[in-house]
Amino acid sequence: MELTAQLIDIPSESHQEENLANLVESALSAHAHLTVTRVGNSVIATNHADRGERVVIAGHLDTVPVNGNLPHHVEGQRVFGLGACDMKGGIAVALQLAAFVDTPTRDLTFIFYEAEEVATEFNGLEKIALYAPEFLVADFAVLMEPSNANIEAGCQGTIRATVTTRGERAHSARSWMGKNAIHQSREILGILEDYEPATPEIDGLVFREGLNAVAITGGIAGNVIPDLCTVTVNYRFAPDMSVDQARDYVHKLFTGFDVVITDQAAGALPGLAHPAAQEFLVATGAEVAPKFGWTDVARFSAMGTPAVNYGPGDPSIAHSQGEFVNIEELTSVAQNMADWLTGRSAPSRQVVVD
Repeated sequence: MELTAQLIDIPSESHQEENLANLVESALSAHAHLTVTRVGNSVIATNHADRGERVVIAGHLDTVPVNGNLPHHVEGQRVFGLGACDMKGGIAVALQLAAFVDTPTRDLTFIFYEAEEVATEFNGLEKIALYAPEFLVADFAVLMEPSNANIEAGCQGTIRATVTTRGERAHSARSWMGKNAIHQSREILGILEDYEPATPEIDGLVFREGLNAVAITGGIAGNVIPDLCTVTVNYRFAPDMSVDQARDYVHKLFTGFDVVITDQAAGALPGLAHPAAQEFLVATGAEVAPKFGWTDVARFSAMGTPAVNYGPGDPSIAHSQGEFVNIEELTSVAQNMADWLTGRSAPSRQVVVD
């Protein structure tokens, strides 16, 4: 719990992770069984014992912007604060595993990376793929994203797009001489309001798509009829749809409007039939659910590496002002991961995340 609290109190909003990355690098470099590498503000720690199988355990250092939720505070068995859930708690567990699981049954690569909460072009794993791709090669990967200490398989893809209406400027006292672009945006909002999310079942897991306006901009001055209005739309699509199919869907849905795709990322199929995933399910004994948000399991899936989300924290409160992580989940995730990595079976000694 103390390590989680300390991590929360080190600000690391996206693009401002350097201080935390320095501390992580310094802490891991103190352990002789680890080789530590720095790529930008991402820190990689590996062991090399030729055990025949390599596992990547990864988590992002960055958080969304502060919202009156620093420093941390503790209420009962909950640690509150910026990033407590997403994902300073998961980072704390991974740091403890990297430091103290020095005789695992598998070779391990721990990746603590920057800029997951912003556009894909800034993602730390994207930089590692470009400058040091060998660190992403593995037989299995665990993303320590918040998952209620259960396994969340796969992830949905995401597209952000701008949908623009165009009008004609005029003096607001003679509005009939212009065409109000903001008024026209009601057609876009109507499409969004009428949207019914698809709920495809994949490998026994039911995903739920989403299509929402996340921003709207328009207006010139208090006495001018605006000639431009832009609605930013976020489409979360199930992993049985490709990015190209999702792009086509958005363009067709908003036929007649100026649509520009500004960001995109493919989803990932659950992949639970893979032997490595099956072994992880058995070892942790965790329940399995679909991942509705996008995570970097998609990146590993695209490389042919099976990956799951498994970490402390409730994803439904991620990014909220009151986000928290349960101390019990911190301990149980650390325990299950340590048992899996060392081949122990219950009962076993307790791993305490402090």
